[in-house]
Amino acid sequence: MPHPTKPSLVTLGDFFRFAVRRFRTARLAYGHGTTNAVDEAAFLVLEALRLPIHTLDPWLDLKPTAAERARLLTLIDARVALRLPAPYLVGAAYMHGVRFHVDRRALIPRSFIGDLLVGGALPIADPSRVRRVLDLCTGSGCLAILAALVFPRARIDAVDLSAGALALARRNVATHRLGDRITLHRGDLFQPLDGSRYDLIISNPPYVDARGMAKLPQEFRHEPRMALAAGDDGLDLVRRILAEAPRHMAPNGGLLCEIGRGRKPLEAATPRLPFLWLDTEQSQGEVFWISRGDLTS
Repeated sequence: MPHPTKPSLVTLGDFFRFAVRRFRTARLAYGHGTTNAVDEAAFLVLEALRLPIHTLDPWLDLKPTAAERARLLTLIDARVALRLPAPYLVGAAYMHGVRFHVDRRALIPRSFIGDLLVGGALPIADPSRVRRVLDLCTGSGCLAILAALVFPRARIDAVDLSAGALALARRNVATHRLGDRITLHRGDLFQPLDGSRYDLIISNPPYVDARGMAKLPQEFRHEPRMALAAGDDGLDLVRRILAEAPRHMAPNGGLLCEIGRGRKPLEAATPRLPFLWLDTEQSQGEVFWISRGDLTS
């Protein structure tokens, strides 16, 4: 049987408005690159047809082919019925205009660290002197790639425990032609690095506490659990990173780490560490900076 609404869906604008209605009625959860039904629908219909995702208006009167109409309906239905995040449905996500391949082997790219890197908001006296960068828990490789673009003279090591995530990261590194500057390592945090030292360590590690894991919306349950769950207080990985980082930092090196809602428990557990909290337009108290000197004093 034909889809009951198919006859009225002629232009891309029709599909967009249809998707917005479906998403709102279904009360979907967002947070994988968009925060509302309108932006989610726009991303889904544009990326599905490989159109530029920055603005919908020029494409509203576009009339998709029969095959494209069928694809759009399938994707809209799947977003509602399966509660799959839109990036998993179309196999792509964007950070600051940079496109990444995505699938369920790794978290969908999203991190306030990306905002701080691209915005030049790090307390680094001379960014041109950043020559060695480490990305811990690299997942899809998105932050390692952004770091390579922000610090064009730097070489980047990127580590993850998941072989599947590293295979995806390898694809992204190759797509952006950064294989000569980004080296991927499989291992547990600093374990595979042989004592290397870095000017900058960045990490968006698992940081969801047990309470948060129990309340995750269905959309987030499609992502790898090992990339989200971090013990009762969400700090299992962060504690280890803080303890081990000084041995892998250059004398003037710094650590930039995202921890979600973990600020209060982290400060309670490490009262002597002078964290500098770096906020973005969308976040407050979720990313900290700390220098090697402050970690070792």
